[in-house]
Amino acid sequence: MGIDGGAFKEDKEEGHMIVQDLGELRGDFLIFGGPYSNAQASTALIDAARAHGIVPENCICTGDVVAYCADPVATLALIRGFGGPVVAGNCERQLAQDAPDCGCGFEQGRACDLLSLGWYGYADARVGAPDRAWMAALPDLITFAHQARRYAVIHGGARDISRFLWPVSPAEVFAQEIAVIEQAVGPVDVVLAGHCGLAFARDIGRHRWINAGVIGMPPHDGRAQTRYAVISGQGVVFHRLGYDVDGAAAAMEAVGLTQGYHTALRRGIWPSEDVLPAGMRRAVEA
Repeated sequence: MGIDGGAFKEDKEEGHMIVQDLGELRGDFLIFGGPYSNAQASTALIDAARAHGIVPENCICTGDVVAYCADPVATLALIRGFGGPVVAGNCERQLAQDAPDCGCGFEQGRACDLLSLGWYGYADARVGAPDRAWMAALPDLITFAHQARRYAVIHGGARDISRFLWPVSPAEVFAQEIAVIEQAVGPVDVVLAGHCGLAFARDIGRHRWINAGVIGMPPHDGRAQTRYAVISGQGVVFHRLGYDVDGAAAAMEAVGLTQGYHTALRRGIWPSEDVLPAGMRRAVEA
């Protein structure tokens, strides 16, 4: 079964934060982030959800449907057509506002900032008004209940949509974000988040913070497979997502998106390692 017979509850605004309450989810649910304009990975994710027997209403996206890869329009069509809940990422917010950059929170002049100039302009030139209107209406925060626990879903941080929270971030940073969430929507047990691109789970006091990773780009571990998570009554299981990597990379090359993310799809190593905390960086071959 899906959520309350399959219908979303009406969105509401909590101050400046748009909140969508899904009611109670029944059965296992799937969390994924960052389709990143990767149509091949998005297709594989939809196939994986079906293989798990999880209905679209129980498949929640943590945002950034559009980003680095070659097929923003096709990826939007896939994710929107699939019909699962989507929380707004910084890319959705920026495109909806016709902003000049991705708003990712990258430090000016560093690799991520410079590389974003290429892919964001490419996506901005292709995403049309209907998709931007859909992006503008997306919630900042999603809530739901599952197996006697209450969940909140955000993109990066509750105070800053593009805030990076890493597996090694101090516990007090997570606690600050949880406090903001609970101030907006009341007590929660688990926070589901995205943005940083890495899958991990952290226990923060009585709370749990879970990042499912992203499906559109590998997690900087030397493997091409990307990540998503399935949550059941037994807990969270992180899964690898295999997809047509060569097709996605070739599509980027065909349209001139060759600033480095096209090779990251195959190599599993980001061209923008400087975004990571120092202790998480690794030597990258020239």
